[in-house]
Amino acid sequence: MFRVNRKNLIYFCILLAVFILLFAGARSFHVVKFGIIKVTSIPIRILSFPLNEIKKLLYYHRTFDEYKRLKEEVDVLKARLVGLEEVIRENTRLDDLLKFKRKLVYSSVVANVIGRSPSSWNSTMLIDRGEEYGIRQGMPVVNAAGVVGKIAEVGIDTSRVILLTDPQFSVAALVQGPRESGLVSGTLKGVCRMRYIRADARINIGDKVITSKLSSSFPEGLLIGEIIAINNGSKKPTVEYLIEPSVAFSQIEEVLVILK
Repeated sequence: MFRVNRKNLIYFCILLAVFILLFAGARSFHVVKFGIIKVTSIPIRILSFPLNEIKKLLYYHRTFDEYKRLKEEVDVLKARLVGLEEVIRENTRLDDLLKFKRKLVYSSVVANVIGRSPSSWNSTMLIDRGEEYGIRQGMPVVNAAGVVGKIAEVGIDTSRVILLTDPQFSVAALVQGPRESGLVSGTLKGVCRMRYIRADARINIGDKVITSKLSSSFPEGLLIGEIIAINNGSKKPTVEYLIEPSVAFSQIEEVLVILK
């Protein structure tokens, strides 16, 4: 009797399983299926966890060595990129200087700035051209932006340049608009002053100042800067003007020396 009942129970379970597979909704079947998979996968996850940790430890050193190698390659590429950018900037500066040199009707020599004294940063600089290139004392020094200064001392292969911003520098100048002439000199404060302009001159802020044909050392028409202020506080027959130089002296790397 018991064997018969057990056999019937087995048949019933099989029929029930077939009924569920045939008539139960697909969603219910998926829920049951994934539930069974989740339960049976727990032992597999438990057994695989220590294996995965051991694998991480085995591959850690290899991964770290690969990271160091890639980092070194990135550092090298960054250094090359910086060098390439510097070459591009230098080529741009030299191209501008070459275009300016072609516009000059005077012969000139290209020179590199090789020294600046901390005690006279705004007044002098050293260039890598001297007597062997035909450079002499008093020759004008310019770049594509305008007047830089003039040669103060000459050696065999180097020269010292006194800058436009030095008080000892002076050049005859002309205000381009109203054609008023005066004398421009440095102040060591990053600006220049223009003196001996008559009080009733029609000069405005922003007017350009260029070298005058009255200058004994500079050719006429080179840009010096522009008017930024008028000092007319005192009742004198002449007025003093402040000029912002067109050249950024802290950024000078190459210059042209105009040969006479």
